[in-house]
Amino acid sequence: MPTYMYKAVTSSGLIVRNRVEAASKQNLLRTLKENELMPITIEQLSYSAKKKKSKKKNVKDIEEIMKNVNTTRVNTKKTSTVREKINMYLSKTEKITSRDVIIFTQNFYLLKKANFNNIHALKTIMDSTENITFKGILEDILAGVEAGENMYTTMEYYSDIFPYIYINMIKVGELSGSLTNSLEQAVKYLESYDALNKKIKGILIPNIAQFVLLLVMLLVGTIVAIPAIQNVYEELGSTDTLPRITLWFQGVVNNLMEYWYLPVMFILIAAALVIFYINTPKGKYNFHYFKYKMPIFGQLIFALDFSRLMKAMLLNLENGMRIQESIEVSKNIIENYVMLSIIETSINNILIGDSWIEPFEKSGLAKPMITEMLKIGMQTDLTEMMAKLVEYMEIDIDNLMSKIMKVLPQVVYAIVGVVLIFFVLVVLVPCIQTYMGGFLFSAAGV
Repeated sequence: MPTYMYKAVTSSGLIVRNRVEAASKQNLLRTLKENELMPITIEQLSYSAKKKKSKKKNVKDIEEIMKNVNTTRVNTKKTSTVREKINMYLSKTEKITSRDVIIFTQNFYLLKKANFNNIHALKTIMDSTENITFKGILEDILAGVEAGENMYTTMEYYSDIFPYIYINMIKVGELSGSLTNSLEQAVKYLESYDALNKKIKGILIPNIAQFVLLLVMLLVGTIVAIPAIQNVYEELGSTDTLPRITLWFQGVVNNLMEYWYLPVMFILIAAALVIFYINTPKGKYNFHYFKYKMPIFGQLIFALDFSRLMKAMLLNLENGMRIQESIEVSKNIIENYVMLSIIETSINNILIGDSWIEPFEKSGLAKPMITEMLKIGMQTDLTEMMAKLVEYMEIDIDNLMSKIMKVLPQVVYAIVGVVLIFFVLVVLVPCIQTYMGGFLFSAAGV
């Protein structure tokens, strides 16, 4: 049975969208009118265009509409073929990837740059969106925009799809009237974040796989190979013994196997305590401070947060906002409690007539070059200096990422190397000794 996508208006003025099965377009049109729905558009879709039903913010299901207006439901279902069932299953299990969000943002930025309004841009992008699940979310965003809402209000409803920082970039753009610039920033953020993730995964995944494989070989060798070697020694009456480190590790493994519930309980309790602590205000603050001070990644995390704050402030200042208003709006893109506390102190300083740059300087997190550029900007042209600061920070972030890409493999290789040496000492050395047959001399009394 054909599937149709309709958009209609209820008697209360609410715009609704849904996909339904109907015998024909005329039958669906009649059904909608009988249920007090004024059709706007009706489009027939292929079977592969069916998507997973999920609760939406602005788009309501036809069952809910019919229930609210007290009308009779029309059953138009029929038995589907195997091919239709397969297509339906594939469309229901289609996931939204970070690449889908990047492509959407790139296309939206290009259309806004070409002076498309939000509604026209969203409709154009929806027509070319292949991911059915994501297309449903875009429909919901479009319905909200048509109802007079900002896009970010609907995006907040899908926080599992759109990152927190991404949503607040869109929010800053909509509230400051510079959505095109915010979209450009969002594209750069998503692409750099995706590229960084790929680089880190490219380094970590192969080495983690090696690490896990070595651990498995170490445990299997200790559980299987070592007892077998001991049995050979005992059967032949040899007085030779295995290396001390092998016997010690074997004892540790045997105790863990016998009393496995103790380490499991310890790990679960420790994990629960850590999770509980970092969910308290003090614990979350300390955890976020650790993020900024942690080895290897700390400086990069702070630089990324501070750079996004400066970019958002620059957008607001270019649109005529005062410094205080600019900081108030821009702080929404930050979720780190340490940075937020510095920003709040900065705002309070403005209220009492002190320098808003001072809290960043006293925090010890911002580089002197950054704070000095801001001070000079306050004495000359803050907007122009902040634009230069953003360029400087992009270069600094690239340098930090290059350092991480050099250091991270060395750290991972060192960890894997330690496990490999331990595996050689515990398992391979006894195997080599047995292969060489030195224990046979002591067994023969020589």
